[in-house]
Amino acid sequence: MDKKKKRELIGRGSDLKPTIHIGKEGLTEGVVEEVRAQVKRAKLIKVRLLPNAEMKAQEVASQLAERSGTVLVDVRGFTILLCDVRSAS
Repeated sequence: MDKKKKRELIGRGSDLKPTIHIGKEGLTEGVVEEVRAQVKRAKLIKVRLLPNAEMKAQEVASQLAERSGTVLVDVRGFTILLCDVRSAS
């Protein structure tokens, strides 16, 4: 993904509310399936990692993107922005 496209997606994502919250259960298969379903529908989603989660946001983001077949756009604090593979190109 080039810088221009990434900036565009980050800008679009700034208005989004997190639709998935990951807590102390961590990255379960249910979370991964929900991410797949939402990205298929919305193309761009925001995921929130709750403070009681035991993993770091960057670790969760990279694993989530890999397991769900999405593209990691940005990680800021406890917030992860993911998009559909087709939207990233």
